[in-house]
Amino acid sequence: MAEGKEMPAAEIARLDVRRVVRQGSLSAHVADQLEALILEGKVKVGEKLPTESQLCDSFGVSRTVIREAMTHLKSLGLVETRRGVGTTVLRSTAVEARPAERINPTTVKDILHVLELRLAMEPVAAELAALRHDADDRRCLEAKHAAFIKAHAESSLARVEDYEFHRAIARATHNPVFEQFYEQLSPSGIPRAKLLSIDINPAAAARYLERVQEEHAFILEAILARDAEAAKETMFQHLNRSRNLYLQYQEN
Repeated sequence: MAEGKEMPAAEIARLDVRRVVRQGSLSAHVADQLEALILEGKVKVGEKLPTESQLCDSFGVSRTVIREAMTHLKSLGLVETRRGVGTTVLRSTAVEARPAERINPTTVKDILHVLELRLAMEPVAAELAALRHDADDRRCLEAKHAAFIKAHAESSLARVEDYEFHRAIARATHNPVFEQFYEQLSPSGIPRAKLLSIDINPAAAARYLERVQEEHAFILEAILARDAEAAKETMFQHLNRSRNLYLQYQEN
């Protein structure tokens, strides 16, 4: 997240944000408060949020937590971040990018079953990868992330590249059972692999993949920094956001 001009202390005090407690997802607590400030008009369209450093101080959390919260706000279309400018409020109503207009109910159920399993496994895999990865793993993880970025830039849905990035994390645990699990999962474990081309909204899918790419970057950053707690948290948030997105298709 790029840093812009700092907001005056009086303006931050006016927002009346609350330091988050160490229960549940810290980034979700931060995102909920910031989302409420935007939806209630306390930070208006066109105005900038406090800088990353100021938000860390106000909420009493790390930069990783703030970045995760911002990713969520961007996924709702509420804010945009520009280097050297900061984070600006774009709108006061949330509009989440959904990769498909509709999905068959059976397909949604299959996607959610796989995500439920991945949520139980992959945050721990990311944690172990942060602790155990070696130089070869580092090069592999960076290459897989670069491949995802390239595929996205070429307007691909990056299904295989997404799978390979997560598989590289499983391999970096140096626990063969994690890698075996991921090999059995195959690229079909990526939710987009189950979507029919006719149902995909290309523009919305592109915005969705921007979010995925940013989330992958945060996961990679935490792993390579050997920050096990952040790696576990960012992976959980990545998969949980996907789960929450596909749950919405059950409500239609």
